[in-house]
Amino acid sequence: MKGKYILGISIILVFLVFAGLNFRQSITPYVSVSVAKSKGTLVQIKGKRVDGSDHFDMNSKTFNFEILDEDGETLPVIYHGVKPSNFDEASHVVAKGRYSNGVFEANELLVKCPSKYEAETFEGAKS
Repeated sequence: MKGKYILGISIILVFLVFAGLNFRQSITPYVSVSVAKSKGTLVQIKGKRVDGSDHFDMNSKTFNFEILDEDGETLPVIYHGVKPSNFDEASHVVAKGRYSNGVFEANELLVKCPSKYEAETFEGAKS
């Protein structure tokens, strides 16, 4: 009987450790460009896209652009994927990835467009 309890507790402990490690890896902090450069770990950077800096590299199949953070520091970003359809209208971009070899290698992009959240105005509507 004791063996069943020990086995059950062991399985629960293994599950809790596994869940805790996965949860810790899923938490990605927002940091500035300077912090991202010094950390080298998985982080998120929020900033404005630098106009005219974006291009798709057909050879490496990467989307490249620059981001400007709140401190006024720019950072080249390489995203291993296609350019998001609403990237040109974006006011801000959130890049999730790591800083390595002079560039931020993003594995996820989140494009923030202000027009999506602005209220539509109708004729005759009061402001």
